[in-house]
Amino acid sequence: MTAPAFEEPAAPRAEGAAHRVLVPGSGESLLVVTRDAARTALTDSRLRNDIRHSASWESDGGHAIGHHMLQSDPPQHTRLRRLVAGHFTPGRIAALRPRVERLAGDLLDALPPRGTADLVGRYALPLPVTVICELLGVPEADREGFHTWSNELVMPTSPEAAASAAAALTGYLTDLTGDKRRTPDDTLLADLVAAADGGELTAEELLGMAFLILVAGHETTVNLISATVHSLLTHPDQLARLRAEPELVEAAVEESLRYNSPVHASAFRFAAEPLELAGTAIAAGEAVLVSLAAASRDPEHFPDPDRFDIGRRTRGHLGFGHGPHHCLGAPLARVEAAVAVRLLLERNPTLALAADPATLTWRTSTLLRGLVELPVRLG
Repeated sequence: MTAPAFEEPAAPRAEGAAHRVLVPGSGESLLVVTRDAARTALTDSRLRNDIRHSASWESDGGHAIGHHMLQSDPPQHTRLRRLVAGHFTPGRIAALRPRVERLAGDLLDALPPRGTADLVGRYALPLPVTVICELLGVPEADREGFHTWSNELVMPTSPEAAASAAAALTGYLTDLTGDKRRTPDDTLLADLVAAADGGELTAEELLGMAFLILVAGHETTVNLISATVHSLLTHPDQLARLRAEPELVEAAVEESLRYNSPVHASAFRFAAEPLELAGTAIAAGEAVLVSLAAASRDPEHFPDPDRFDIGRRTRGHLGFGHGPHHCLGAPLARVEAAVAVRLLLERNPTLALAADPATLTWRTSTLLRGLVELPVRLG
């Protein structure tokens, strides 16, 4: 039987926990769509992130930049993660909150007090871009170009554009790591350069880790901030509740992570040996894709899962993944989103959408989903 084309991940959930589908550009994969099966898959050491376990692997190909944690398995993954984990501890993130609040305040100051504005381009995007670029050590003048390349790589518009972006970003990061080697500072990238010079990272791993932190450090947060605001503005009862109970802002962000799933699916896993998952036999080398979006709307764990409810119990959602590859930057993304939403609502008591929700464009890929623009009326 021919596998069905990949579609909205939640669609086949009622028919079983896992289904073989055709993923555009990637071929056939087993799509996991229930929460329990997803958690099992994300912690099964026989399912590997290293593409060399794929039955169809011939070369890394594509538009990979260097080698990083999402392409690795323990013990390599453990080593790479340990090198950067210290920059994302709760203490470090708490210390960053005042800076996040100042940046968000400055961006809001730059918006017109009345009228309309695109909340993606003028707020949801520049906030996390600035934070991660400051943390890593990307000069301010280079940040706009960096995001353009990054966005093309995670949600490509064409193979040619993605290849061009990969080449440009590779060249840029190579030059930037060279600058940090010549002039060390207290940024994360300088620490990674020092680790490479000390033999803890290969040149390919240095490039890949810089790429991963820059891209993962802002792309998903842009989508999280804009999707949270969109959900609030399209659910007036929930917006009213949050305005009446502003202490629920963190809960609103968690519900948005569950309901919107800015990261739609995991990176591909590949079976290192034959195994069974959710009653389905998986051959060695077969690809497995975990739908975080479907798992986070599993009615067995989240009653009335298609309803946006900032008061619901969201514990156990998979918005940041699960297991060894759980998102390292989750604490930072949560702080940025909560600060961004709280300050936006405080400054704009009559905030509203400035367009019909049905006309808004969502950019999607296998992994990510986010708004292109979010026009709002300020005031």
